[in-house]
Amino acid sequence: MPSRSNLFSAAFVKIDGGWSGAEVDLSSAEIADDLGDAVQEVLGLEGDELVLLCVEVEDEWFAIVRYENDLDLRVFLSDAQSGQGDPLAEIFTDLAGVAVDKEPADLGVRPAGDFDLLADLGVSSEELLELSMEEGLPADVLSVIAERLSFADELDRLR
Repeated sequence: MPSRSNLFSAAFVKIDGGWSGAEVDLSSAEIADDLGDAVQEVLGLEGDELVLLCVEVEDEWFAIVRYENDLDLRVFLSDAQSGQGDPLAEIFTDLAGVAVDKEPADLGVRPAGDFDLLADLGVSSEELLELSMEEGLPADVLSVIAERLSFADELDRLR
């Protein structure tokens, strides 16, 4: 698993007038349910809120998980090959429906999952793909997404 120094995860809940966020500790996550449990615990959710979990591993990959209506989830992963040898990334590749190659070909970045998970919030599938394919750090991409969805101040506060 990536060291704690280069892993950042935070969840943001849509509230009246904006978003509220909290850092989420995923260090003990072993299965997908652990992600939802951690998010629900730090935000004190009641079950029908719109929540985005943003995870970034510096220089490598990022994931966005959208929870809505009793934690039904949708996942976007910036690179389908990220699960190679990383237990946390394996959870995200599994949620995104990706079978990780044991000997991956170097095909560059291959986004996976639900490309439309932010479309109704203002980031189209095309924009999400374009952002994830650009050169740059995952933290920078998440900052752009947060800016477009109006929770950049919350994201900056937590970093």
